[in-house]
Amino acid sequence: MQTTSMSRASLALLAAALQLLSAAAAAAGGAASYPDIQHLDVQEALAATNALPPKINEYHDFFNKHDLSESEGEHGGGYKLSLFHRDRLPSASSHGGSHSRRFQDRMNRDAMRVVGVLRRLSGDVAVRSGGGAGYEAVEDFGSDVVSGMDQGSGEYFVRIGVGSPARSQYMVIDSGSDIVWVQCQPCNQCYRQSDPVFDPSASASFSGVPCGSTVCDRLENAGCRSGRCHYEVSYGDGSYTKGTMALETLTFGRYVVGNVAIGCGHMNRGMFIGAAGLLGLGGGSMSLVGQLSGDTGGAFSYCLVTRGKAAAGSLEFGRRAMPVGAVWVPLIHNPQAASFYYIGLAGLGVGGIRVPISEDTFRLDELGNGGVVMDTGTAVTRFPAPAYTAFRDAFLAQTTNLPRATGVSIFDTCYNLNGFVTVRVPTVSFYFSGGPMLTLPATNFLIPVDDAGTFCFAFAPSSSALSIIGNIQQEGIQISIDGTNVGFGPNTC
Repeated sequence: MQTTSMSRASLALLAAALQLLSAAAAAAGGAASYPDIQHLDVQEALAATNALPPKINEYHDFFNKHDLSESEGEHGGGYKLSLFHRDRLPSASSHGGSHSRRFQDRMNRDAMRVVGVLRRLSGDVAVRSGGGAGYEAVEDFGSDVVSGMDQGSGEYFVRIGVGSPARSQYMVIDSGSDIVWVQCQPCNQCYRQSDPVFDPSASASFSGVPCGSTVCDRLENAGCRSGRCHYEVSYGDGSYTKGTMALETLTFGRYVVGNVAIGCGHMNRGMFIGAAGLLGLGGGSMSLVGQLSGDTGGAFSYCLVTRGKAAAGSLEFGRRAMPVGAVWVPLIHNPQAASFYYIGLAGLGVGGIRVPISEDTFRLDELGNGGVVMDTGTAVTRFPAPAYTAFRDAFLAQTTNLPRATGVSIFDTCYNLNGFVTVRVPTVSFYFSGGPMLTLPATNFLIPVDDAGTFCFAFAPSSSALSIIGNIQQEGIQISIDGTNVGFGPNTC
């Protein structure tokens, strides 16, 4: 059994220090050295998997107490919303506290998400949206975010108010989507959600969008019925939302944003069970980020809380959300997929040693193929098969001291850590174009997949040239987007 005298708090600080040390070295432009190993607290990771989600009323109470509150931190004010992983939400699942079942459900959602992303990037998508509109001035604001519901591919959720008076609703956040929508009455076909379905007739600020309006013109495949603009969005697993477009007021705690273009879904099916709808945070101008870009500059920051922790992550909008001391990587624009946030990945490292993978493996070509997308909706990071194989083999070569286990689901590199307290593992790093580097906490690449102590290397191969950096690898790291760059750190959550 491998043990260490380090406390769990010290281990957490070590993970944060490793991450920030990479950031500091990159910011300084130097080749500073840093540890090539770190410790994974096996017992703490397993304990987190056995934590039961709170009851639904406990979440309602939490959000009622922790709606938007003005921050007093280094950004000089601004508003944040709380963020949780879906496994911490009160769901109607029948499998109780079984981590094995939650893991399998997550892998099923993840597979559907990746299929959907690849279909969209290949042009097989029902609706694409773009453009912007005239909206009221918006200052910095934010919200707490909660992760996923029962069977949705959406992994993280936020609670906001819709309409006037505001009706509180859980909303999926999605960095790869360009539309905001909620289920609406009259509901011809709706899935089950936690809160009452939004009734536009009870909202004083609801205004239907007429055919031929600027908003309607910016929706591809928009329809016209009885003088009103209709929309339809389909997702990769067959889920969809159909309804009318409208301008409505959204409330983020005490902060009110008027005239936001939203879809009012009267026919909805599928993966968003539990949530009222979706809050698109993609790079297109019909997303919430795009609609508010004239006032926020397209800037927002999020921190996805580590799985199993009861503490909240955060979602914050506006320039004041941009941290000082982050490692900044330029965004890469793909005209074929304006919704997605692409970044330049140059290589991968294990144990402080760069894996021999050509930088061309991760490059976005002139036709919009390949490249590296950051996605909140995908859980597991995917790399093209040759890159993954080299990366995995490098990790295997430095973990020969750990007992192997049979592969689980999409993971082919697993370990039997039953009975261990902590284990030493090599560091795993992302090398970005231009020199910056990010070293991941151990919990972001070696994760428990059952209740018996099986841990797996949380990456997977893809038959596509596209790489996707998923939310497991993003957890606990403050990630900021200012419309031009993506920042990593310096804060953790």
